[in-house]
Amino acid sequence: MGNTRDGEVQVLSPQKRPKKFTISNSMDDFPLQTLGSTGLIRTYEFIRVLIQSLYSLGYSKAASLLEEESGIALHSPDFTLFKTLILEAKWEESIEALHKINNIGLETRKAALFLILEQEFFEFLNKGDISLALKVLQCRIAPLRINGERVRELACCVVWPKFCEDFGAVDKGSSEARVDLLMELQRVLPPEVILPERRLEHLIEMALEVQRESCVYHNSVVDVLSLYSDHRCGRDQIPTETLQVLDDHEDEVWYLQFSNKGKYLASSSRDCTAIIWMPQVSNDGAVSLKHRLTGHQNPVSYVSWSPDDTMLLTCGMGEALRLWSVGTGMCTLTFGKGSSGVTSCAWFPDSRRFSGGCDNCIYTWDIEGRELDAWRGPRMPKVSDLAVTPDGAHLVGICAEKDIRIYALGSKSERVIEEEQPITSLSVSRDGEFILVNLNNQEIHMWDLAGRLGDPSRFRGHRQSRYVIRSCFGGLDHAFIASGSEDSQIYIWHRRNCELIEVLGGHSSTVNCVSWNPMNPQMFASASDDRTIRIWGVSRGKK
Repeated sequence: MGNTRDGEVQVLSPQKRPKKFTISNSMDDFPLQTLGSTGLIRTYEFIRVLIQSLYSLGYSKAASLLEEESGIALHSPDFTLFKTLILEAKWEESIEALHKINNIGLETRKAALFLILEQEFFEFLNKGDISLALKVLQCRIAPLRINGERVRELACCVVWPKFCEDFGAVDKGSSEARVDLLMELQRVLPPEVILPERRLEHLIEMALEVQRESCVYHNSVVDVLSLYSDHRCGRDQIPTETLQVLDDHEDEVWYLQFSNKGKYLASSSRDCTAIIWMPQVSNDGAVSLKHRLTGHQNPVSYVSWSPDDTMLLTCGMGEALRLWSVGTGMCTLTFGKGSSGVTSCAWFPDSRRFSGGCDNCIYTWDIEGRELDAWRGPRMPKVSDLAVTPDGAHLVGICAEKDIRIYALGSKSERVIEEEQPITSLSVSRDGEFILVNLNNQEIHMWDLAGRLGDPSRFRGHRQSRYVIRSCFGGLDHAFIASGSEDSQIYIWHRRNCELIEVLGGHSSTVNCVSWNPMNPQMFASASDDRTIRIWGVSRGKK
């Protein structure tokens, strides 16, 4: 095969095929030819992958015809015989056939032999022939000197039949298990011998995934991408239009957060109240006030939704922590420690426990009001922000202005990330893998929570030097970072390449916080010192 002028595949001429149209599985029988404008695709491999795809789609006649015309076989005769012998449980013959197959290294051959002998062992065991099963184990499997742990498990199956049930090996001796054996061999043997399952589909999926990840505007809920053209979304996939302005707060709005299921929105304000908002299905999705939460004597700077969205926490400087029922809008409990109040709070995934940062302490309570744990002491730094990872494994706090402290709750260990500039806010991604912090030097840093990536990703362009500005993850697969700014605008970056892709105007004063709806990638909300909340979405005519 080769390239034609218009890019179509040209079938190998008879002179270039093996003599007498012999179908071959060996690339050595064919001249090295390539496809594509860059010459990266080997023609022989491309045809073989096509043949496999046709067989897997059920087009056996077309696949067989392509094998005949190209002279390229999906499998060698030796492997075809090997496969047949496995399915017929002819173990000695299948082992002999395995040794005749080319392009298999010594260690790979031993791994394949182990799998075959293991299947023979289980079939003897299934028939009740303990002596033959033990002979295979002692004389054939153990001498291979690989996978010692597995050998010990097989031995337990001989001396303790109940172990086979716990081990999940009861069905290993069935004829259906031979098909599973072939699947395991497919993962062990090299692709020159047997291609990985559905190889063409896998390659195309990878290509589409690369296109999707490189598309800075990709935010569509439609998962299927077309093969007919390269994927590229337009700006209309990003929420850039103000759909609604909410002005029920009487002073600056400092914080807001969508509920975990995206059904509600909660906001807190300098007017000493918090509000729970709810979209109205009958009014084209417009957001309306559900509950106004009153009782705080000082500004409310933070809210936190329980994971099941039935409860809401509110707190602030000089204020106690209050627990509210989302259904009734009533305060059910009040918590407080220290004179400075509770500055931030975070729920654990069971919706029964939460933590709050107070003075130089971090407390954990349950929803009945009992104190369960506390991190405190003369060396404990002041806590300004707090989060718990979605799996409940880590508590993350901003301490002493410049430190990100990550507490592993299981092992009681601690890791500290030191920033060079003061940190004003913290956000944890919904998958629990990344931490987002705003710094007062007009940068946002994204850290890998596990510490594998070293330096953070950096997002720049917004304005922040005097106030607490909060950012968030958002969009489809959390592909975007959004932040408020002291210049009254909202900034949106692509998370993977840190590219600034949108700057949105509309507010007339500092934008303090942005929250992206976790269930609707095309909706976010912003809170501002102009006393308003803006609901952002895509243009109504472009959804």
